[in-house]
Amino acid sequence: MNATAIRNDWTLEEIQAIYDQPLLDLVYQAATIHREYHSAREIQVCTLLSIKTGGCPEDCSYCGQAARYHTDIKVQALLPTETVIAHAQKAKDNGSTRFCMAAAWREVRDNRDFDRVIDMVKGVNDLGLEVCCTLGMLTEEQAIRLQEAGLHAYNHNLDTSEQYYKEIISTRNFDNRINTINNVRKAGITVCSGGIIGLGETHRDRISMLLTLATMPKHPESVPINALARVKGTPLEDNPKVDAWDMVRMIATARIVMPASTVRLTAGRIEMTESEQAWCFMAGANSIFTGERQTLLVTPNPGVTEDMQMLQNLGLQPMPNKKEVSAC
Repeated sequence: MNATAIRNDWTLEEIQAIYDQPLLDLVYQAATIHREYHSAREIQVCTLLSIKTGGCPEDCSYCGQAARYHTDIKVQALLPTETVIAHAQKAKDNGSTRFCMAAAWREVRDNRDFDRVIDMVKGVNDLGLEVCCTLGMLTEEQAIRLQEAGLHAYNHNLDTSEQYYKEIISTRNFDNRINTINNVRKAGITVCSGGIIGLGETHRDRISMLLTLATMPKHPESVPINALARVKGTPLEDNPKVDAWDMVRMIATARIVMPASTVRLTAGRIEMTESEQAWCFMAGANSIFTGERQTLLVTPNPGVTEDMQMLQNLGLQPMPNKKEVSAC
């Protein structure tokens, strides 16, 4: 049988029709397509570390790291390189194959801090892990430096639709996001880009965000689907909890329109039961973020022991390290 074709010419109406299907039909379609491109039993386990926390000049309404909001998050300067490498080694020992480093910057600046990040990328790459960074806006020249250091992926989420974007962030525009993604592509780095649901957007906004991703010349290799983590002190602290079925619907639709991409079940898992997460895996999610500190950046997240037990309960297994497999 031929695998479902990868398309980059989706229309909003086509994705809307997929999204609006009865839930069980949608999940069945997504699960079928998922098995054409991926092992249904393998989940990539990833670790995300905040290497520089808080003090960000942006005004993203969901983010507790914005300097203008009064939250309990403590500002932390850029971590020492050896500390980051030690965290990466521990992540690898715990079964992670991808290690992502996040800095609360608006944009990368060509200074000593960026030189230190380059050293971190080299060090984590030497451990045999997929290295990912999320550092804010990036020029093509900066992306090339990261690629030459061994960066595998760069995360830069769209967050929401182009139409709703200005309701969430005013300190940059949607095109800034697209420009950074284009710079990452030009440098030969894989793209990690998805969004957040629960920001107050409509279902149409969610579909529009998926349309932007699915009509890129090349789909992002990685598509994180986040549920809003409500942080006290931010403008969205009182938004309602995201319904788990909305997460399932988003993941399933992303899987159908971007069949070869890794769809990552990311923020919000702490408020989901094991059964609800199982539905997300059935719908096509094949990656989670875990860690020994039980945080995802600055918000609560299940710990590695809990996650490994969940995978065992569901008959799933951590994805093997592709770098080590290819080396063998």
